[in-house]
Amino acid sequence: MAETETSYAGDARLADALRQAGVTLSIDAVRDIVAGVAAAPEGYEDWTVLIAPDAGAALRDQLIALRAEIAAAAGGMFPYGPAPASRLSALQAELVRRELDGFIVPRTDEHQGEYVPTRAERLRWVTGFSGSAGVAVVLAERAAVFVDGRYTLQVLDEVDTAQVEPIPLADKAPWDWIAETLATDAVLGYDPLLLTEASVARYRKAVERAGGRLVAVEDNPVDAVWPDQPAAPLTPVVVHDEAYAGEPAVAKRATLGVALEEEGLAAAVLTMPDSIAWLLNIRGGDVPHTPLPLSFAILRDDGSVDLFIDSRKLSPGVAEHLGNGIAIQPPSDFGPALEALGEGGRRVLADPTSAASFVFDRLRAGGAEIVNGTDPCAMPKSCKNETEVNGARAAHRRDGVAVTRFLSWFAERAPAGGLTEIEAAEQLRAFRFENDLIRDLSFRTISGSGPNGAIVHYSVSEETNREIGQGELYLVDSGAQYLDGTTDITRTIAVGEPSAEMRDRFTRVLKGHIGIATARFPEGTTGAQLDTLARHALWQAGLDFDHGTGHGVGSYLSVHEGPQRISKAGDAVALKPGMIISNEPGYYKTDAYGIRIENLVTVVPCEDVADGERKLLQLETMTLAPIDRSLVDLSLLTDAETAWLDAYHARVRDVIGPSLDAATRTWLDAATRPMDGG
Repeated sequence: MAETETSYAGDARLADALRQAGVTLSIDAVRDIVAGVAAAPEGYEDWTVLIAPDAGAALRDQLIALRAEIAAAAGGMFPYGPAPASRLSALQAELVRRELDGFIVPRTDEHQGEYVPTRAERLRWVTGFSGSAGVAVVLAERAAVFVDGRYTLQVLDEVDTAQVEPIPLADKAPWDWIAETLATDAVLGYDPLLLTEASVARYRKAVERAGGRLVAVEDNPVDAVWPDQPAAPLTPVVVHDEAYAGEPAVAKRATLGVALEEEGLAAAVLTMPDSIAWLLNIRGGDVPHTPLPLSFAILRDDGSVDLFIDSRKLSPGVAEHLGNGIAIQPPSDFGPALEALGEGGRRVLADPTSAASFVFDRLRAGGAEIVNGTDPCAMPKSCKNETEVNGARAAHRRDGVAVTRFLSWFAERAPAGGLTEIEAAEQLRAFRFENDLIRDLSFRTISGSGPNGAIVHYSVSEETNREIGQGELYLVDSGAQYLDGTTDITRTIAVGEPSAEMRDRFTRVLKGHIGIATARFPEGTTGAQLDTLARHALWQAGLDFDHGTGHGVGSYLSVHEGPQRISKAGDAVALKPGMIISNEPGYYKTDAYGIRIENLVTVVPCEDVADGERKLLQLETMTLAPIDRSLVDLSLLTDAETAWLDAYHARVRDVIGPSLDAATRTWLDAATRPMDGG
C-alpha cells in the first residue's frame, strides 16, 4: 500500500487530469476514495462520478489504473486454505499486551449482515475459514472455531486444525465451550460493534459461569495486528427508481413514523442496511451480491431520518432525492447521536437480535428507555407491494430465459466430457448478463458435481474445481439481482443415466417441492407449520435434509431476507400476501451427490374458495425453468403430483418459449413434454 501511495503522491499525470476536469480534491483525498472503491466488490455503477461527475477519458484511465494498483497490493490477503500461523500468534500476543485472556472473533460486521466487506473479514484473516457464518474464540494458548452444518466439511480444509479446533455448532455452542474452558478470573474481550445485544447476553452468562469477566473493547485487537487491512468500502449510492420500488420514500417514512407515534416511541434505531435501502429507496454496492449502501439510521416519530453514511458515496442527485426530511451525518456521529436520543428518558425502539450491543450501550448511556422490538421496516419490506411483485414476476421471466438457455447448452456440452464446474458457472453467468436490467448475481453460484454437490454451500475454486463426469448429478444453485427483482433457482441435472437410487431420492425431493407449491393454508399460518410438507416423502424412507425449506427474498435487495421463512424452527411469523420465499427441499449423500429443487414463490390470496369458513392463502410459483424429467420416478408420484409437474412445464414452455432461439425452443419442447409422453 505504501508503494502505491508513494508512486501516485507525485503523479503528475493524475494531478494534471484532475486539474483539467476541474476537480479540486487533493491527491490524498482522491487516493482515499479510490482505496475505498478498491476495497469494495467490482461494481456496475461508474464509481468515477464520486470524484468527477464528468470525468473525461484521461482522468478515468488514471483513476482506474490507481484502483488496479491498490487492489493488486492487497492480493494474497486470503490464500486458499488455512491462514498463516503468524496471524493467530500476533493476535494472541496483542491480547496479552491488552491484558485480555481471550477474544471473540465473529464473522460479522457492524450491521450483522450475511455479506460483509473485505475489511470486516476478520475471522477469515485470522483462521482461513471463509464461510458466511461462524465465530472463533481465541484464548492465550488455544482457539476454536464454531460452524453450522453447512460448513463442517469446508472448515476442515480451511483452518489449521493443529492451531484452531473446528467445532460443529450441533455438538457445542461457543458459549458452552467458553463456560467449560475459560479459566477462573479470566477476562474475555469482545467488540460491541460486532455482537448483537442478544449474543452478548449469552456470552456474559457463559463467562460468569466460568468465573470470569466479559469486557467490551474500544478498538478491535484484530485490526491492530492486521497491517494491510482494507479501507471501508466506498461505492456509489444511487436512487432506486419508484418505477421499481412502487412507493415513494416519503410515504414509507410517514407511515412508519405514525406507527412509532401510536406506540409512544420517539424513534427507532435502524442498523440493517437493507432496511435503510428499502425505506429511503436507495441502493449501493458495498458488499458482494447485495445492493447495499452500508449505513445506520434513526427513524423519528415525525417520519424524519438521521442517515449516518459517508457522504462521499452519494452519487449526483441522491441528496436531492433524499430531501429535507433526511439529515445526512458522518458515521462517526452515530454513537453521540444515540446518546443524545436518550436524553429525557425518551422511549427508543431497537432490535436486540439484529442491532449491535454498541447501540444499546450508547442508548443506555444517554438515559433512553429502550424498547426491545423488531426492526419496523422488516415486515413492510417483506410484504412486497403490487409493483414489486410484478417486477419480480418480470425478473423471473427474463431469468428463466437465461437459465433455460443454460440448461439446453449444458445438455449438449456435458455429455461431450471435459466440462468443469467453473466453466458451467461462467456460462450461466454469461447468459444472464445479456440482459440490460441485471446488476449482479444474487450470490456466488453453487456449481457442484458428484460429491461436491453434497456440500450444501459449496463454493467452487481453482483448487476444488472438477470435471462433471458421466453418471453423476450436477447441482447448480444460482440467482441474479435485477433492478426489478431478485432471483434464486436450483436445478439438479443428471449427466448420463442416473441410478435408481438417484431417481428415488430426486422424486422424493420433488414430491416435497410440490407439497409446498400446492399448499393452501389459512391466514396466520407460519412457515414452520408448512415445513413438514417438504419432508414427508423423505421421512417415509428414513431420509431428511439439514437446512431450512425456504428463506425470504428481497426486492432487488438481499436474497436471504427475514422474517419470513419455511423451516423446522418454531418461528411465529405468519406468512402474508406479498412475501417472496424459496421452496427448496433437498437430499445430500456425503461424498456421492446432492439434490435440490428450488423455485421462488410468492404468497397470494386463494380466490377460488368462495364458500370457505376462513380466508385462505396459497403460493404462486414465479421461477420458470424445466425440472429434469429423466430423474423422475413416475411410479412414486400421485396423479395430482404428475399433473402439477406437467402443468408447470406447460407454463414454462408457454412463457419462456417465445423468447428463445429455434434450437433452444426445440430442446425446451422436449424437456417439458408431459410425463406420460415418455
